[in-house]
Amino acid sequence: MAEILRCLIVEDELLPAELLSEYIRQTPWLSLAGVCTDAIFAMEWLRRDPVDVLFLDIHLPQLKGLDFLAVLQNPPLVVLTTAYHEYALQSYRFDVVDYLLKPYDFPRFIEAAEKLHRRHTLHYPAPDAIFVKVNKLQVRILLQDILYIESLKEYCKIHIADRSWLTQATLTEMKARLPADRFLRIHRSYIIQLEQITAYTATEIELGKVSLPIGKTYQEEVQGYLGKWGH
Repeated sequence: MAEILRCLIVEDELLPAELLSEYIRQTPWLSLAGVCTDAIFAMEWLRRDPVDVLFLDIHLPQLKGLDFLAVLQNPPLVVLTTAYHEYALQSYRFDVVDYLLKPYDFPRFIEAAEKLHRRHTLHYPAPDAIFVKVNKLQVRILLQDILYIESLKEYCKIHIADRSWLTQATLTEMKARLPADRFLRIHRSYIIQLEQITAYTATEIELGKVSLPIGKTYQEEVQGYLGKWGH
């Protein structure tokens, strides 16, 4: 299965945002994290919840798309969307993956989505373990063993079948270290491993004997993600 990339749309016009959202939902290796109507909102979003891909309009209110890219220190993969072809050459100094000229159709979108997957796979090979600091030790935890990760304010508790570890990190920081095709944030307090799911409803996910709630703000993304994942 192709790795699923979480996407943030930055677009101030309703119809293009809805079209992109629908195209992302139709693409098995993409997942919609959200939509921002301006770059300032997107900047705040990325601070609290990093994503793999930005679909970024160039003409935005307050801060233009290319100016927004210029101030990002570690931007995700970027596909620019615009009705103006004259920005294409300028945009590639930011190493964007593709440049979608409006109006574009689904085949052209899929071409860009394929480029995203290839670029992500090339630069971010999936790890099989992470090291976390527990007291003064760096502890190696196999990703396949993780059931879920729980937020405890400035700390996270990493749960496996028979024990847990407490490490100083936020849930957002922890999520950025995990493969997006294997781990999913379902609540402001929980990240789960998809392979550990034994059952789910619209409001709850079971990981063996553990039952965790799906947060209201995460329900649409979680259901869409699980549908593509094959549950």
